[in-house]
Amino acid sequence: MVERKLLRDKVAIVTGAGSGIGESIARRYVEEGALLLAIDLQAPGFAPHDGRVAMLALDITESDAPARIRDEVERRFGRLDILVNNAGICQPGSIEDQTAESWARTLAVNVTAPFLITQALVPLLQDSKAGRIINLGSIMSDFGGPDLCAYGTSKHAMAGFTKSLACDLGRYGITANYLQPGSIWSAMSRPHMANPDFLRYWETKTPLGRIGDPEDVAAPAVFLATDEAKFITGAGIRVCGGAMASF
Repeated sequence: MVERKLLRDKVAIVTGAGSGIGESIARRYVEEGALLLAIDLQAPGFAPHDGRVAMLALDITESDAPARIRDEVERRFGRLDILVNNAGICQPGSIEDQTAESWARTLAVNVTAPFLITQALVPLLQDSKAGRIINLGSIMSDFGGPDLCAYGTSKHAMAGFTKSLACDLGRYGITANYLQPGSIWSAMSRPHMANPDFLRYWETKTPLGRIGDPEDVAAPAVFLATDEAKFITGAGIRVCGGAMASF
């Protein structure tokens, strides 16, 4: 019996693929048969997988990053089916102490770079019979929180960006959706989890009684990339263990 691969021979790009949620998504895509361009500040440490994985180390906020990504995926695979805009940063700060520099950097990484990368790759996605865009939002897409002025703003922006993409690109058969992780173990969250009060709050807030793992986010990222999700677009999917249900 031939093993079923949900993403067999689909070509995917995942930004921020070097760790955490991005790495889990990238690994799951490869396991499901995708050909992958993995992007991070430093080349992700994936195994070669017989030429099915290409790695590109770059800062996605550099002015030439969108063109380099487009050229690399064309050179390596000749086409594109799935784009996952996962790379992001969180630089805590309230309206009173958020610096202009940290605000600008957060918006550059979390909003402007995904916009420019997506814009550069739309022509390739148009050629796909099943173009998929999956953006990483947050449960912060739906509410505010203390000391997260820039980050919260950026995640609200990604929700609006995704809905606009769904409206603009639907005529090409391209879907655009966003995932809304809650508290997930990752390099970004670990400094916060070191605070026992913070950790206990989210463990208690989540009806499932635990913090999520990156693999919990990778699973719906696979689903949204498949043909099974071809009539889902402009949607946000909460991956928060029910935390938002108990607010």
